[in-house]
Amino acid sequence: MTTALVVGTIIGAGIFMLPVSLAPLGRNVLIGWPLSGFGVLCVVFALAQLSKLGGDGIQANIGREFGPTVAFLVAWAFWVSNWVAQASVAVGAAAALSFAGPQLVGPDLIVPVAIGLVVLLTGLNAIGVRAAGGFSVVTVAIKLLPLLAVVWLFLERGASGAEYEPFPTTPITIANVAAATALTFFAFTGFECATTPVGKVRDPGRTIPRALLGGTAFVVVLYLVAGVGIQMLLPADVVAASPAPFADALVSRWGSGAATFAALTIAVAAIGCLNGLILATGELGYAMALRGDLPAVMAKTRGVNTPVVAQVVGSGLTILLLLANSSRATANLFTFVVLLSTAAVMVVYFTSALAAWKLSPKLMPRAVIAMGLLFMVFATYGIGLEAGLWCLVLLAIGLPVRIVMHRLKSRASRRPAAETQG
Repeated sequence: MTTALVVGTIIGAGIFMLPVSLAPLGRNVLIGWPLSGFGVLCVVFALAQLSKLGGDGIQANIGREFGPTVAFLVAWAFWVSNWVAQASVAVGAAAALSFAGPQLVGPDLIVPVAIGLVVLLTGLNAIGVRAAGGFSVVTVAIKLLPLLAVVWLFLERGASGAEYEPFPTTPITIANVAAATALTFFAFTGFECATTPVGKVRDPGRTIPRALLGGTAFVVVLYLVAGVGIQMLLPADVVAASPAPFADALVSRWGSGAATFAALTIAVAAIGCLNGLILATGELGYAMALRGDLPAVMAKTRGVNTPVVAQVVGSGLTILLLLANSSRATANLFTFVVLLSTAAVMVVYFTSALAAWKLSPKLMPRAVIAMGLLFMVFATYGIGLEAGLWCLVLLAIGLPVRIVMHRLKSRASRRPAAETQG
């Protein structure tokens, strides 16, 4: 179930909507995909090393190495990245549904449908972590179908000797490769969510590292073939204008019925990913509230220790982000939230890699972690100024929130003592 959470949270709307953002970059994607795949495996290795400390979560593990303030900023960035990513995944799910049933989900309904999906899956997560985990297992099996179908079409065209579609004549430059790397890297993010269910994974020091490495390696291989394949099966202008390029790729081979089915499975993939993100966002908010970093009400649970309030807060912020950016075109909205989420999660990866470096005195582990750090520097350059500045703003908001929460907690703890003395 933990591995399904890793695979299910990685495979979401990112891979299925990403060709739209990558289409103008041309052959730069041929460098971006393998570079981000290699880089993410180095990052996952570092996170797996850190997870061997146990299932207390990233904040606790970072805190042991760098202290509570740095640990809070990492957890805050993780939390922000998740509810921002929820927005992009919800948009991707709604876009896929619009392809499957344009008469039901028109262009003007993308944002309302995305909000409805966030509300629906927050309700599912409120039932408990096993319900959310079981849903991830089911959706993983379904969401692999369109990816495997595109891989089949890509290999079939090559075997038949037919020509692939040409790439746009965009020059290969460091800036374009960095942009392709940053965008493709987002498609791999989500594996870190396996570390969030604190105290709810059996034998976490063994289970979490194995799930991280095995699940991510599987997705990297699948994405390298499917991600490049979709760019070579369809003309670049068709990909750039498509609400569901993977479904479009199936039309010429199996007809509109297969494309509709593919669009529905893509929607299921995004919905499964959104489910995992809501689970992780709630667990992160809950853990931070227990430490006094967020309002105490977010530490309230129901049933089998389910942090319903924290889930609702995270989903509420996602809805606000969708409403605030609803005027953007679907592709522009998706690209913006992708880069903003990637910028925030980069803080988590970078600090986790530094902590893993401290914990790994041997040469080989440190060499892998060093390559992961270099990759993250390059990917951060590709994220761009707008998303980077917004990420800094969101991080800056975190510190005063923590200060206020701890002062309120300190005041509340002193009040009973004063009343007793009185």
